[in-house]
Amino acid sequence: MSVERVLIIGGRIENVHKAKERGLGVVYLQQPDKFTPEHAALVDAALLVDFTDWSVVKPLVTAAHESYGFTRVVTTGEAGVETAARINELLNLGGLSHRSARLLRDKLSMREHLSRVGSAAVPAAEVTDRADLEVFAEEHGYPLIVKPVDGIASLGVQLVGDAEEIGASWENISRMRGSAHRSAKSFPLDRFVVEPYIDGREYSVEAFTFAGRHVIVAITEKLTNSNFVELGHVIPARIDTDTEQVIEAAALEFLDAVGVMHGPTHTELRLAADGPRVIESHGRPGGGRIRDLIEAAYGFDIEAYTVAWPSSDLPDLEERPNLLRAAATLFLSGEPGVVTGIEGTDAARELDGVLDVEVGVSIGEEVRALNSSWDRVGQVIAVGEDADTALAICRRSCGEILITTEESGS
Repeated sequence: MSVERVLIIGGRIENVHKAKERGLGVVYLQQPDKFTPEHAALVDAALLVDFTDWSVVKPLVTAAHESYGFTRVVTTGEAGVETAARINELLNLGGLSHRSARLLRDKLSMREHLSRVGSAAVPAAEVTDRADLEVFAEEHGYPLIVKPVDGIASLGVQLVGDAEEIGASWENISRMRGSAHRSAKSFPLDRFVVEPYIDGREYSVEAFTFAGRHVIVAITEKLTNSNFVELGHVIPARIDTDTEQVIEAAALEFLDAVGVMHGPTHTELRLAADGPRVIESHGRPGGGRIRDLIEAAYGFDIEAYTVAWPSSDLPDLEERPNLLRAAATLFLSGEPGVVTGIEGTDAARELDGVLDVEVGVSIGEEVRALNSSWDRVGQVIAVGEDADTALAICRRSCGEILITTEESGS
């Protein structure tokens, strides 16, 4: 009996484990430096190349499909979304279309598309010089948001409060263009977009689409700092029924507008005074371990569905699963400098309700100022009878952890 196979692009090792648990064979497409002995023991074949380079990927996956006959291509990582869509279209395997994947990736194209179809449009323009910022401000007023067209992790997002800040914003754009960062190959800082700043609480809508039918699985409340870096997530969001309904309606309208027909989405919105506005969306499960919060709160494994649906043991969802309990996460940070000590992790893990404590730095490594999600140094995940309780447990657990640093060179 032949084994059904899936091509998985990038992502964490749990992707591969969950596909194998459901009886699927795995062909794995990954950056060479991310492939480990654990992967080697699980996969049927591995293509170790820069999976964002279509000129390399296209002939390789065509040959791999002839040899291994995978039936779909999936990813849970942002860098792989467009590539997965292109392969699925090339081989006629279904899934998220490349057009939709591109709209989700390119924030300017997304805004322009929504304006054309009349779907809760937010004005936007590309920033090629300082004059673009000044012209946009004259038309739409302040404050403004400037961000990379295809950015990630809140890197490069700027708030422009008034005309006096235009010059500094343009200097920042000029400095960032072409600059190196940990994912510069996949997410280059080369194009920027300006939009009106949308004031209001921030949420994300986690959904899974079954042949064009969207099922909202969770609404996540997002905690952020002044640099728009996410500090934590809470599921379910602490909102009333009316607010929940308007957020859901905005997300569903958006998913229809950009043509999502299959798979997971993570759509971020702000609740403005005149209603919710989509900030951005992604054709994969939410990051920051939101997928784990969903499973803890609702018992729905969105990661397993991403890599294995449709399959015989994963039925289509008809509606949101029943809430089992609340779940929350808070991210750890430290004073910038070189790590000299880490204490309290065992005590943090032992608190009732704590599911996981992850510290991502070691003695001697550097902690950077919190300017993007990549500058966080760990996180705590907890559950409770309600959102306030889960969040309080996270705070207590984080309070047990002490990461000490000293200035570099001191």
